[in-house]
Amino acid sequence: MITLITGGVKAGKSRRALDLGLRDFPRPITFIATAEKLDREMDLRISRHQEERRGLGGFVTVEEPLALDAAIAGVEYAIVDCIPMWVNNLIFYGREDVFSDLLDRFIRGIRNCIIVTNETGLGVIPFDEGIRRYNTLLAEANRRIAGAADVVELMIAGLSLRLK
Repeated sequence: MITLITGGVKAGKSRRALDLGLRDFPRPITFIATAEKLDREMDLRISRHQEERRGLGGFVTVEEPLALDAAIAGVEYAIVDCIPMWVNNLIFYGREDVFSDLLDRFIRGIRNCIIVTNETGLGVIPFDEGIRRYNTLLAEANRRIAGAADVVELMIAGLSLRLK
């Protein structure tokens, strides 16, 4: 069973993923984190998420900013949080050229997985070319993962709406 959870920033996606994982998956659950501590705000955000998982128990965290395909290989039950940071990392590290291949291998490797992403295409078209490129890659990842998913949920204000 593959579940994709999408929505806006701070809409409750990560908490929903944890709740579903704890409800539906046996322990331990592999939690694949894509964010890196590149500034103070991200350091605090990552620390809060780590503390939340420790409080819930049953998670083994794998930090992987780029090679999601390798991180998911052989993992039976996983939560991946989050695809937008993964796309950001590919751009930041100059690895856009491998985006499609990594995404293909990741999708082929997922089994019982809850994947967190963001919807960034609900607003205006950004003026900046780099942000448009980021949105285009993220939208492609979201479409392809949603196509492979059994369940797709949209989170708004902490509430989930099942789309698929």
